[in-house]
Amino acid sequence: MRKTKDEMRPVYRRSDFAKLERGKFYAEVAAGTSVVLLEPEIAKAFPTSQSVNETLAGLLALAKKTSRASRAKRAR
Repeated sequence: MRKTKDEMRPVYRRSDFAKLERGKFYAEVAAGTSVVLLEPEIAKAFPTSQSVNETLAGLLALAKKTSRASRAKRAR
């Protein structure tokens, strides 16, 4: 395996930085975030997280309304 060329600028010294800890914030990020990969066609239709969330919230609301209506019809 080849050693990589040190690409840090001369004004920086490695001693200026604290020791890095891999995955330090992983638990916090994982608890508050869900990452979903969208198909390219879907990503074009919903370009922002906000648009995806609004659409999914509307779909959930619609699903709740229709499931209640269908339950009421079955009870008759």
